[in-house]
Amino acid sequence: MQIIQSLHAAILVSNLERSEDFYGKILGLSKIERSLKFPGAWYEIGNFQIHLIVADRIIPDTVNSQKWGRNRHLAFSVSDLDAAKQQLNSHNCPFQVSASGRSALFTKDPDGNIIELSQL
Repeated sequence: MQIIQSLHAAILVSNLERSEDFYGKILGLSKIERSLKFPGAWYEIGNFQIHLIVADRIIPDTVNSQKWGRNRHLAFSVSDLDAAKQQLNSHNCPFQVSASGRSALFTKDPDGNIIELSQL
């Protein structure tokens, strides 16, 4: 087997409107059309997609509440980490600066899914 491309990641959410606000307005991801009948929303970053899927129940799986980066998370590259911090602050989104000292931070979506934003 030879895997040649990453296609998408599915994220379970409890409230689609609240999650669309976070991923679309706060993170600024581009929403794309989807033809599936179950509740959800798709977003695209380059050739990669984020699939928000509405679930009746979300089970928190944070194993390290002190250092968010040591939990399951998605990572995105940003062009300006300071601008990302300002955007998160302006929307009262919690975040932690990476403990490693690199140019990265970790935030949480409304359901507690952790997102890393890193300036390369």
